[in-house]
Amino acid sequence: MPSSMPDAATLLKAAIQYLEGELLPELSGYHRFKVRVMANVLATIKREFELAAKHQELEGRRLTELLGHGGELTALNRELTEKIRNGAIPPDARLREHTRESLREALAINNPKWIGG
Repeated sequence: MPSSMPDAATLLKAAIQYLEGELLPELSGYHRFKVRVMANVLATIKREFELAAKHQELEGRRLTELLGHGGELTALNRELTEKIRNGAIPPDARLREHTRESLREALAINNPKWIGG
């Protein structure tokens, strides 16, 4: 598929800048709140475009290391959950590190302020 010019991240950045920099200061009350929410939604989508593929790659590597084999990410997560549930994988340092990194990656997209980003 041909790439769009400008790309989605650039378009999202422009929309966010307009909402936050030009429209938001002119509004109050309900509409100000709704524009703030929409700007946050667009910022989340922009971060997902920028970060999701790399985060999935890193998560896949960690899961492969924990489980001893590769595969599709959803299936690996399902397998890890089952192995934790039945005690086949102990709550050791490797599992804690995987969980910590997975949460950090999710927060980097959903709310980077919580991790200082």
